[in-house]
Amino acid sequence: MDSTCFYFLSLATFLSLLLLLLKLLNNQTPPKNPPPSPPALPIVGHLHLLKEPFHRALQCLSASYGPILALRFGSRSVLVVSSPSTLEECLSKNDVLFANRPHLLVGKHLQYNYTTLVSASYGHQWRSLRRFSTLEIFSTAKLNAFLSIRREEVKSLLKNLNHENFSKVDLKSRLSEYSFNIIMRMISGKRYFGAEAEGSEEAGRFRGIIREIFELSGSSNPADYVPFLKWIGFGEVERRMLKIQKVADEFLQGLIDDIRNNNKDPNGGGRRTKSMIHSMLDLQGSEPELYSDQTIKGNILTMLLAGTDTSAVTIEWAMSLLLNHPEVLKRARAELDDIIRADRLADEPDLSNLPYLQNIINETLRLFPPAPLLVAHESSDNCTIGGFDVARGTILLPNVWAIHRDPKVWEDPTSFKPERFKNRGGEAYKFIPFGIGRRSCPGAGLANRVVGLALAGLIQCFEWERVSEEAVDMTEGQGLTMPKVKPLEAMCKAREKMIRVLSEL
Repeated sequence: MDSTCFYFLSLATFLSLLLLLLKLLNNQTPPKNPPPSPPALPIVGHLHLLKEPFHRALQCLSASYGPILALRFGSRSVLVVSSPSTLEECLSKNDVLFANRPHLLVGKHLQYNYTTLVSASYGHQWRSLRRFSTLEIFSTAKLNAFLSIRREEVKSLLKNLNHENFSKVDLKSRLSEYSFNIIMRMISGKRYFGAEAEGSEEAGRFRGIIREIFELSGSSNPADYVPFLKWIGFGEVERRMLKIQKVADEFLQGLIDDIRNNNKDPNGGGRRTKSMIHSMLDLQGSEPELYSDQTIKGNILTMLLAGTDTSAVTIEWAMSLLLNHPEVLKRARAELDDIIRADRLADEPDLSNLPYLQNIINETLRLFPPAPLLVAHESSDNCTIGGFDVARGTILLPNVWAIHRDPKVWEDPTSFKPERFKNRGGEAYKFIPFGIGRRSCPGAGLANRVVGLALAGLIQCFEWERVSEEAVDMTEGQGLTMPKVKPLEAMCKAREKMIRVLSEL
């Protein structure tokens, strides 16, 4: 027998044994009444049905098989839910049971071996991380203490857009720098872009690192579900993860060591709120087992991943929608002119008095949620959802995109209608841009402030037009935070009544 025949015979034997093993594993505790499911292929299950963008592919499957959909990704069972009632059953009635995260390579290599707030299993460590983020970063008192940072950064954004005549501007890059500066100043006290930047070259390098982490986190990795694939050429994703993790870790450790070695608060002692790193180093002294350098680095990475692109992308989607709906932009500007005097900028305390602006933000988050698929959950025991049996270890994927565009839940769901949020209550499980339940995003309050302050300033200070007569392309691209496939460019000039205010920034 020649070597080629021997190779194919060995491969066929191996695949046959693997198929038998997977069948035995899947049949250990077969559910008596499983949810509806499309036909599956041997070994890979339903992985062949996943086309990017994944939220749209899953929405199409749910349209055919119902709001409770069972899939198999290789050897892993997956439950896709796309209705408010089903989501409530999973994350309210069975909240603790679905509080875990599945162990995937991205959590192992890019989130410090499942020790970050996002990736940690439900338990003592997760509760400690959640308590710290709630009290030391996202509490109302802490957010108010960081207000000066947001004010300074929005002024910098508006100053750089100030033109007397219509000029074309690249909004994506400017909004990214705005949100990145806010988060980095909260984390380390350093400003990385624009005037008085302390490390623009360093920041540019790390922005590239963050982009690759986003790409790797949002991409499908078949080796997570069919492990033997990495032995036959599917290991490139894991190798990229290991490479970028090393570079990111060196950068993050440098941030920590800089503050530790200087032994000072980079925000200026008692004049401002302590940076996140400084607060965690203080806690490291009293609780070293909970606040190791690895834990601190994981928290920094979580803040950067969850707080930078998400806010910038939301503002970019909102401006794109306003450019395509000038009547809504005109009404939002009228509200600002009515509430805010012409001799000052809109400020955070004004946001609660601008209901139409908040409706625009909500409608943007409904149509283009920053996480169209919530971070996956995993069941810790057998349970029943919607009358169907769900086995322990099943991965739960809530399809926010599908829920936000469900015609049974929303009238004319694909249209941009901010007024739909006027006096509308009881939106739990219907409007969930930041998730829901005990593993919902604790940074929703910060996100609303960052987005609201920037959007108010952009509308109040400038006239806006599209680059051409064609509507702005609203196609979503690939990635964890669902960016626009075409970055937004627009024409803007200073409003005559705001020229003096802008000149004083």
